[in-house]
Amino acid sequence: MTLILRLHRYSPRPFAVCTCVHVYPLQSRTLPICSHHPSNMTFVSNDPGWWPTINFNLSVSYWIVAAGVVVVHDWVLTLGQEIELIWRQRWSLMTVLYLIIRYSGIPYFVVNVLGNMPSVSLPDAVSIIAYYVLNGTTVALTVMLGVIMIARLHAMYQGSRTMLVFLIIISLAVNIACGVIMAIILKDTVGEELVLSGIYMCSSELEGNSLLLGSMVWMLNTVWEVLALCLSVWVAVKHFRELRRLGPSTGSTIGDCFRVLIQSHVLYFASFVGVSCVQLAFLFPELPNSDSLGVSILGGALQICMVIQLFVLGPRLILSVRGYHAKLVAYSDAETSMNLIVFQEHVHVSTSSTV
Repeated sequence: MTLILRLHRYSPRPFAVCTCVHVYPLQSRTLPICSHHPSNMTFVSNDPGWWPTINFNLSVSYWIVAAGVVVVHDWVLTLGQEIELIWRQRWSLMTVLYLIIRYSGIPYFVVNVLGNMPSVSLPDAVSIIAYYVLNGTTVALTVMLGVIMIARLHAMYQGSRTMLVFLIIISLAVNIACGVIMAIILKDTVGEELVLSGIYMCSSELEGNSLLLGSMVWMLNTVWEVLALCLSVWVAVKHFRELRRLGPSTGSTIGDCFRVLIQSHVLYFASFVGVSCVQLAFLFPELPNSDSLGVSILGGALQICMVIQLFVLGPRLILSVRGYHAKLVAYSDAETSMNLIVFQEHVHVSTSSTV
């Protein structure tokens, strides 16, 4: 659950455009004066003092486009697997979650790009709606990824009801707290339109303790992700130790299954760490504000990492397990050993050309 704050103008207090939850710092320098357009109260200014802000936001907008290209490229690469392992199989909760997470990436990208294109003029109301949509989408996707993670851990712990109840309680506590905090942040947000040297910018001013609340969201999500990783690694190590006592022909399938689960989980956690580290850097006021190029690169890296976490590695948490199970069905007689791991559903790979 992330909140990205991008500065679009200088002001005595933090003023930012938010497309998800992270914080770009306010640059301290002499503030140029801007006027209000008499018809719509849009900020209009041709002051050269705005050019650092303009260049900064143009640079970040390029990174946003690059992040969208990453989403589309990954979708093209995995389309064949998706058709075989998702569309042609019996539908379930995991199928629905996969499709929502995968295909929400494209409209998310479109809204994000439109909100940052200098040639597109968005009224204040539209700007704030886009801000709500992007942040609301991030919150919803985070909850869905949590459900997928709970299903994986429940399967790895062999259907333990105690573990399931524990995970649900922790997940609900984290998501409810983050949802309430996000609602407070959104409530304290005011959007407006800027026209700086003929370039349109949508901006959102965050009031109150938004930075503090954003850091609380970061801490809560970090606790959940670290807990999920530790539980996964612990049960995997436990199973690998038990498999050493068995012959290679007895436990090789289960061992390979846990290896697939751990690999996909570690990749997902690595992307989360990347997002969290950049987010944490922006929460510190000591971040060098004078180097706008460095800050924009850091913000661009944040965009890329967040997109990879949500729309690339998120769906692969399901796709990797189903792909491995499909190989077992095709090349071995060990299908029953994966029934629990594939989220309590069978993936039938048909050899008929008519399916």
